[in-house]
Amino acid sequence: MPVHSPNRVSLLLICMALLFGLVLSGCSDEEEAQHVSAQPGERTLVLGAYSVVKDAMKEIIPAFQAEWKQQTGETIHFQESYEASGTQARAIAGGFEADVTLLAMEGDIDKLVRGGLVDAEWTVQPYGGMITRSIVVLGTREGNPKGIRDFEDLTRTDVKVLYPNPKTSGGAQWDINAIYGAGLKMSEERGQRDPGFAKSFLEDVHRNIESLDKSGRASMAAFEYGVGDVIVTYENELLARIAQGVAYDIVVPEHTMLIENPAAVVKRYAQKHGTEDVSAAFVEFLRTPEAQEMFVKYGFRPVEETVQEQTKGQFTIPPGLFDITYLGGWDEVRETLYSRRGVWYQVLAGI
Repeated sequence: MPVHSPNRVSLLLICMALLFGLVLSGCSDEEEAQHVSAQPGERTLVLGAYSVVKDAMKEIIPAFQAEWKQQTGETIHFQESYEASGTQARAIAGGFEADVTLLAMEGDIDKLVRGGLVDAEWTVQPYGGMITRSIVVLGTREGNPKGIRDFEDLTRTDVKVLYPNPKTSGGAQWDINAIYGAGLKMSEERGQRDPGFAKSFLEDVHRNIESLDKSGRASMAAFEYGVGDVIVTYENELLARIAQGVAYDIVVPEHTMLIENPAAVVKRYAQKHGTEDVSAAFVEFLRTPEAQEMFVKYGFRPVEETVQEQTKGQFTIPPGLFDITYLGGWDEVRETLYSRRGVWYQVLAGI
């Protein structure tokens, strides 16, 4: 039988006592956390959103919290997650239990509908379920040193272009849709609508791509670090940065795309968490004049009529503006552009 010295026995007893104390402390912390989460008059709302709305949410969420508190006496806490739209949609579909989601495009919400997470009738909400609008524009360095005037200039050999990766970014899909759609519009002006010309036009632009980032926000950050000569992006992204003092020029192409951004209650998780009422109220709040005015401060175009009327002088309406229906709707776009044999993947593969 081994013999332990008094010093070793004492050290062993001290270690055991410390370990026992840590266990008790851990249990106490867990019990305290459960107690805090179970406080009456408080609930937590989990928000899974695309990255571009993050700055606007810093104002909109506190405004909603204050209104809900005034109306009900209840305190609502928020847990927020911001990712590229496609990444966020996949995370929610894969088990991230968001109560509410704000995504870049209807197609990403549709993924959640197909997964049984969002009510199939979500588009019955006002404005077809949309909460903001924007358009696809071009951002250049101050003074537009390359003389960019339209999408056609992005095919020049002396121009380096940025837009994000449509595999992860909803914003990128809007960008690709806009370039492809502009190609269709140009072909119509030359005689007839020609998908072959539109594909070739997209190829010519993509040949000058400097970087494919994960999200619209990451693409904007790369541009600010000095990458590229021109960025294809949301108008609101550039307006927000200009408002913060960053010197960029905005070029509105003659033919470009109307962007519409949706929000929806993730019904399965909201029901599970007992937050369906406050989740629906939050989505409804996003369409109120108060919230819409906040969105406008961050460069978004409003969907609500009174704010539209008040701000119509702030936004350019290009003559060749088109929406997703011009390309046949999201189902058609997913098949035509983003399926495994679609135009975008043919462009990537050089076929």
